[in-house]
Amino acid sequence: MGSRIQRWYEEELGWAVVPGAQVRLRTGLRFDVLELPAVAGYAVCGRLGARGTGPVALQGDTLRFLVAAGGADELPGLLDWLEWGALARDLRAVGAGGAIDAPLPPGLPGPRGAAVWLRPPEPGCEVEPTLPALTTLGGGMNAGPDLVRLVDAAANECHRARLLNATASQPLAFS
Repeated sequence: MGSRIQRWYEEELGWAVVPGAQVRLRTGLRFDVLELPAVAGYAVCGRLGARGTGPVALQGDTLRFLVAAGGADELPGLLDWLEWGALARDLRAVGAGGAIDAPLPPGLPGPRGAAVWLRPPEPGCEVEPTLPALTTLGGGMNAGPDLVRLVDAAANECHRARLLNATASQPLAFS
C-alpha cells in the first residue's frame, strides 16, 4: 500500500516524499505545516471555512494546516506581532527540512490512527495558490487564504481550548 500512496503524492500531486517504509511528505519545498490540537483545529476550520484554510489533515489528536512554504519561519514573528507570543504554546510549525506522515489519499482505506485528509488537495492542480500565505494588504480577488488570519484564529482557538480544559479540570468552589 505504501508504494500506492507514494505514487499518488509524487505523480498526482508532484510532492516530494521521504524515502522509507512509511510514506512521509517533505515540508519546506511546496508547503509548510501548522499543527495544533484537533479540538482547536476543528474550531478554526469552522471559523474560517475551506477558502480560509487550504488543505487540512488529521492524525490522531492533531490537525495539520498546509501553508505556503516559508510560513513556518514566519510563525514566531506573527505570534509576537499579533500579541499571542507565549500564549500559543500548542501551535507548532514544521518547515524546511521537516516531514509529516502522508495522509491517506481520498477514498483509500488505511489503518486506525493513520493520517487522513479533512480537506484534501486537488490532484492535477497546483497547491500553492490554495495555501495560506502572507499577502499584500487588500490581496485582491485572486489572493489565496491569508496566513495572518489563520495564525490569529489558530492561536485564539488553542488558547481557548487550553482555558476550557483547565476550567473543566478545576473543581467548583462554593462559599
